[in-house]
Parts: sequence; structure tokens; C-alpha cells
Amino acid sequence: MPSDPVLAGITDEAAYGIDGQLAALCVLGWRAMELRSVDRVPIADLTDEEFAAVSATLSDNGVRVICLASRIGSWARPISTDFQDDLRELDVLAARARTLGTNRIRIMSYPNAGLDDSGWRAEVFARITTLAERAERHGVTLLHENCSGWAGTSGERMLDLLDEIASPALKLLFDTGNGVAHGYDGFDLLTKIVRHVEHVHIKDADERGFTLPGEGAARVADCVKLLRANGYRGAWSLEPHLSITPHGPGVLSADAIARFVSAGRAMAGLIR
Repeated sequence: MPSDPVLAGITDEAAYGIDGQLAALCVLGWRAMELRSVDRVPIADLTDEEFAAVSATLSDNGVRVICLASRIGSWARPISTDFQDDLRELDVLAARARTLGTNRIRIMSYPNAGLDDSGWRAEVFARITTLAERAERHGVTLLHENCSGWAGTSGERMLDLLDEIASPALKLLFDTGNGVAHGYDGFDLLTKIVRHVEHVHIKDADERGFTLPGEGAARVADCVKLLRANGYRGAWSLEPHLSITPHGPGVLSADAIARFVSAGRAMAGLIR
């Protein structure tokens, strides 16, 4: 077991601006983040000048980026949306990932929009095959999350996706809390995919909503133990959903940094 696991977070849940996001990491003593948005703008939509400023700020503060969280195949991009949007986003993020020193991009597998199950599967596989081929040419890896989409809630479907597409540029991301939030057994799903997990999000929840890691029903500690027992040596990335849900209404709470820090300390207690 590594003596110093990499602890990181999706820091736009602490603050909109990059300075506030870095402030949350500083309080926690962490030097890594998973980047999703800055000033409420997705990373792929920042202008070149805005992105250059963010990249310089991260470098100046000695913070590295371990993954870019994209909208590809997510709740915001159901199967009915124009696939060209995802291809354009991948091209932009691949270039920006190289600048930031990472090669990982989070994706999902397209919520349905009126297709029968066989048609949904066929279109998902066609799109992700194309994305994986493009990602491989770019030298980046797509990390499919157990969240929105055809393979979002089923370990069997996630393995089907990996087996059928068979690309070195397609791997799995496991989120500890999504099972509780979306009504399935996340730990049971993990037992099926654990040997294929390349990245982990940490959150927790119970019947009332999202909680500090370790205080909900997601069996976060058991997930960590199972992952480590099966050789997981990757980063642990906090996505607590305590101040805002990215696909929900509302704005960050006034105490968002404090909530993020509390969740980070709870996560660290489970990991270290």
C-alpha cells in the first residue's frame, strides 16, 4: 500500500473561481485537483486566454491536475444530442490535458432519449468506439463513470462496454456514492468491475441526501478496502455534492469551501 496516497478533489464544488478552488486545497494540504469548470465555465469552453491563465495559476501554486471531468455522454448530453459536440470537446480537452500534464478525461455513456434498448446500446457503442479511437490518437484515456447513461448503473454493462470496444484508451471510473443517489447497490457494482477501475470519486449519501464521506450508506470504507485489496493504486478524488449538484438547480452555498474541507478531511480519514 502506498504510504502517501494522492488525494484530490473536483474543486468547483468549493468555489467557482480558481483562487477559491486553490484555497480549499491549501487548507486541506492537497496538491492535486480534478478540473471540471472555472467561473462556472466548463474547461472545454474557456477561451484560450482564460485557459492559459488557469494553467499558469495552477503551475505557480504547484498544483497538478489528475483528470479533466468532461460533459461527454453525461446527463447534459443524452443520446439524441449532436455527436459532433462531444468530438469537438474531446479534441479541446485532449490538447488542454497535455498542457496540464494529465492524460485522463472523465466520460459517461449517454442517457437514453426515446430509443429502444437495442438501439440505445448500438448508438452508445458506436459513439464510444469513435471516441476511444480518437482518444487513442490524442494519447489520452477516457474514464467511464458509473453515473448517467447506458452503462451507468450496471457492472455487467460496464464490462460489456470494455470487452466490446476493447480499446486501451477506455477505462473505468468508480464513484462510491452514485449508487445510493441513483438507487442501486454501488458496492455490489464495484465487486464486478474492481479489477478494471483506474480512477475513483469519493462521495457518500443516505436516504436524506449527500453526507460527509463515511457517514452515509455508500459503504465508502468498504469500497476503499476492496479497491486496495485488488491492487488499486490510483488517486482518490473528492466530489462531495454537499454544496451543489452540478446537474441540479441553485448556486454554491456561502459555506461551500468549509463544507468541501470538512468532506476532504473525512475522506482523508478513510483513505490514510
